[in-house]
Amino acid sequence: MEKIALILNSGCRNMVINEKTIKRLEKIGTVVINEGGTDKESVKKAIAGATIAITSWGNEPIDEDILAVCPDLKLVVHAAGSVKPIVSDALWDKGIRVCTSANVLSTGVSETALGFTIAASKNFFFHNENIHNGGWAEGKENIRELYDLTIGVVSGGWAGRHYIELMHAFDVDIVLYDPFVSDEKAEEMGARKISFEELLTISDIISIHAPSIPETYHMFNKDTLALMKKDAVLINTSRGSLIDEQALYEHMKAGNLKYTCLDVTDPEPPALDNPLRSLSNCIMTPHLAGQANNGLKKIGQNVCEEIERVLAGEKTVCEVTKEMLAKMA
Repeated sequence: MEKIALILNSGCRNMVINEKTIKRLEKIGTVVINEGGTDKESVKKAIAGATIAITSWGNEPIDEDILAVCPDLKLVVHAAGSVKPIVSDALWDKGIRVCTSANVLSTGVSETALGFTIAASKNFFFHNENIHNGGWAEGKENIRELYDLTIGVVSGGWAGRHYIELMHAFDVDIVLYDPFVSDEKAEEMGARKISFEELLTISDIISIHAPSIPETYHMFNKDTLALMKKDAVLINTSRGSLIDEQALYEHMKAGNLKYTCLDVTDPEPPALDNPLRSLSNCIMTPHLAGQANNGLKKIGQNVCEEIERVLAGEKTVCEVTKEMLAKMA
């Protein structure tokens, strides 16, 4: 019989796990809920003797001291994104498997990017403001359907991959820039792999899904923005550090880009005097991509599914290895 320890704090537990998830876990084994915080002593009390542990935001590394009280631990399922905060060398050394819920969170990101894609193409933002200001159909000739356009996707990770899947519903050409994805893998996704410079030059809409790592810092800057089409749309649901915001402001102020849609900025929130706030065609949302509110309960569902897959000897959806983690942001 499995012993499943929910060592996440009560706030995260209430956010991502509902009663339906608890009942599903109870069919798998004995469930122990951490009634304390994520301090080491509370975690050790809850995880003692466990074979499976569930973590989330706020958890610290499962280190050698914690592992001493759960020698039979074989699986950690992280009910959040990056597992970097919860892994340790001791965890890897014991061969304990680690799964993340990044795939679940990424669907909300890609769906938000799709929403921006449709809204910007249809010019929703302008027409809404125009009608509120007493207008009607002025500028209607500037809308574009998602047809015969080139969609540029920066990074083919979980979010980028799902965004590509969503774009398959439209008659568009999809190109991908990702140095870690082969031509063959890109083709399997339904995209054509090209260089970053070519993607900037030919894309009508660019959706950024790359991680925040030194190599991607300000990859959208004065020089690279200058390669984009004058009426292109730029969407960022990834990390604000990928865009040089001052360069973006100057580029747009000069009359370039139809829209920039930013769910992320650097820093967050953007300063009150951030000049991007003054541009009506710079659409900004408060880092709401990813799962939110009721959608966060999908994470609990994913946790159950991954546990069931492991116990059934099936392939997991989002397992992380030490080698993979070294490449992640």
